[in-house]
Amino acid sequence: MVYVLGVLAAMLLGTGFVLQQGAARQVPAADFLRLRLVADLMRKPRWLAGIATMILGQLLAAWVEGHIVLAVSAPLLATNLLVALSLAWPLSGQPITASEAVGAVVLLAGVIALSVAQSVPASRDVVGSPRYWPYCGAAVAVLAAGFAGAGWWRTGGLRAVLVGTGAGLVFGTQDAITRLVVDAAGGIHQLAVLLTGWPVYALVAVGATGLWLMQNAFSAAPLHVCLPPMTAVEPVWAMVLGIVVFRERVPVSPAMIALQVAGLAALVAGVVLVARAPALSALHHAPHDKRAHLLAVSLASLSLTGYGWRT
Repeated sequence: MVYVLGVLAAMLLGTGFVLQQGAARQVPAADFLRLRLVADLMRKPRWLAGIATMILGQLLAAWVEGHIVLAVSAPLLATNLLVALSLAWPLSGQPITASEAVGAVVLLAGVIALSVAQSVPASRDVVGSPRYWPYCGAAVAVLAAGFAGAGWWRTGGLRAVLVGTGAGLVFGTQDAITRLVVDAAGGIHQLAVLLTGWPVYALVAVGATGLWLMQNAFSAAPLHVCLPPMTAVEPVWAMVLGIVVFRERVPVSPAMIALQVAGLAALVAGVVLVARAPALSALHHAPHDKRAHLLAVSLASLSLTGYGWRT
């Protein structure tokens, strides 16, 4: 059932991204990397619908990340790109080409390969330690700030790629901290204990930072430019943190190492192929179609059903 909830979370996330990007492309370019960008977006119903849909997806994703290793949950949630493509197609009027179809297959193959590598019995080793958290956090802060700063001095597609890469790093960190919070929660009765620790507050700060960077990337270029780096970097960095700070056991047999490398390569390649779809590139020219809002409402209803399955 956890995999079903993971797919449902990806559906909600993908829908939320499409709605948010459609609104973010309409804000003035002068708002880039300024807080007033969010203030402008909050006056747009389409963006608010996208945020609400994404939050529902994040809640489901949090439960998934707390119950399976990050090496499986992160790639599974990266399939939100397929949802973005399927929604962008009717909204933009652009057909899905053979390249995008191949990319979808490659992306799913990468997810399956990484899942198999984690589930097949094999020799495994541990290389990380929770003591590495401060170093990983500092590295993310420096890298994300560097990518955002570099984007400030660029325009168009390159700006979106740079800021999107920074957002992907931050969201990968958010995935890891979510895992930490879910592990620490253990139940409602431990809520008071959870609120006295740093992870829950770090999760809020990291999530807000990632959201802000993502909106700036969305405002800088079409979805097919800004979404690939974000979607590719997030699961890769989350997997790294899973190994480095959560001590997730890494298969050390040559066959499993080869399978993980192949799965990771397929994941990144599939993300790039799918996200370069003409439907995604033309989305910002499409009219405000009420079908997107109806789909968001439908997926929200499905997410509540998903919580019912879980409980």
